[in-house]
Amino acid sequence: MPFPLPDARLLAMLHEDIPYGDATTRGLSIGEMPGRATFATRSTMVACCVEEAERIMLLAGCRSVQRFHSSGAQIEAGSDLLLAEGSAAALHRGAKVAQTLMEVASGVATRARRILLAAREGRPHAAVACTRKHLPGTKDVMLKAIMAGGCAPHRLGLSDSVVVFPQHRAFLGRKPPYLWVADLRASQPERKITVEAESVDEVTWFASAGVDCVQVDKLSPEQIAEAVRAMAGMSKRPMIAATGGVNETNARAYAEAGADLLVTSAPYSAPPADISVRMTSA
Repeated sequence: MPFPLPDARLLAMLHEDIPYGDATTRGLSIGEMPGRATFATRSTMVACCVEEAERIMLLAGCRSVQRFHSSGAQIEAGSDLLLAEGSAAALHRGAKVAQTLMEVASGVATRARRILLAAREGRPHAAVACTRKHLPGTKDVMLKAIMAGGCAPHRLGLSDSVVVFPQHRAFLGRKPPYLWVADLRASQPERKITVEAESVDEVTWFASAGVDCVQVDKLSPEQIAEAVRAMAGMSKRPMIAATGGVNETNARAYAEAGADLLVTSAPYSAPPADISVRMTSA
């Protein structure tokens, strides 16, 4: 299971949805009535944030919550995810936040798993990483989701890795790659150096400068294969990461072409999973 989200984060989600109480439940005078809420999936999915949904219901004041699955599990349509018991006020306080969090995260996890499985049809041990092109402010949920789907984070942010983009090179003038690669090695001795290339010629150019990884942007699988062949004679060739438009329809082709890593942001645009919430009076 990926990492848990802390209570402070979950309490903030609850507060955002119910800052001044539940007007409907209070107006109907049903808040103290005991009941139960059952969360179930209407479609097959890879579950994510079920643990957080369980915790949200407890933080909302439920007496008990039973969780039937964990993040990363493949769940069949019609399966129960959670059973929460408590007052009507507590059930309504937490249900929509818990439901929506699971739906969004599970949708992302499901598409991430789909892309990974497609890549592994092309190469059994293919790896897929997801970019940081998610909605700002949602990093923790999105990272948990793609990890539940079996993918890895590509970069956690600007501080944790070194990737030289064309936008960086615009400020380097005519300085040859082997010189600025040497500068990076001296200033960031523990970091691997990745450079983004936009053509097969750039791939071989940066590879000869001694980088650790060439991130190839928007090249076709055929061009990836050409770049791999061009580096075949190198004693130590860099890793090739294919990025730009990678999804479940072409992941197999990129893996078969020889890309060592597939980099994608496609899971973040996945539709939410469909999860129902059924409440009954105890």
